Amino acid sequence: MFEAGDIREWRGHDVVDPQGHRIGVLESVYVDTGTDSPSFATVTVGLPTRRRLVFVPLTGATVGPGYLRVVHDKNAVKKAPAIDVDGELPAEDEPKVFAHYELNYAPGVGGERRLARR
Repeated sequence: MFEAGDIREWRGHDVVDPQGHRIGVLESVYVDTGTDSPSFATVTVGLPTRRRLVFVPLTGATVGPGYLRVVHDKNAVKKAPAIDVDGELPAEDEPKVFAHYELNYAPGVGGERRLARR
């Protein structure tokens, strides 16, 4: 897996699906608050006047020259929960992000958020 610092250096690079189809541009990285490991990325998608950030898991992602390849299909990523380009993910929406990709969700032991933007 990526080190959190390493993957942040990829901001602004293309994010592609397993077939090499461009999904959008890497905007930011969210880490798992329990492990501080990169967990999800936000990808800028949409038309210039209607841009939004969608979430995609980083598990299984690989890097290539100028791109980050994720394991999820472009259409699945584009249908993922999204936030405004200047927005934040509300804590109550975290379970929806995990559910979209059929991933188990559990808040921290003390009920704290699972994802934190880095």
